[in-house]
Amino acid sequence: MVEENETIDDCLDRMSKEGYFPVRRTEQPIFKEEKRDNVVEHVPCGRSITFEGKLM
Repeated sequence: MVEENETIDDCLDRMSKEGYFPVRRTEQPIFKEEKRDNVVEHVPCGRSITFEGKLM
């Protein structure tokens, strides 16, 4: 998983140093609830990027 304040390249470099290479990337949106006019809306506020790795 790409950590907070880490670039994708930093994450891939970290995976390589640990002996893994990426085989799949998935992204999940992150939502937060905001109340507007007494209606709760789910507003996107970020994303979570995860790489699946295989051992070299």
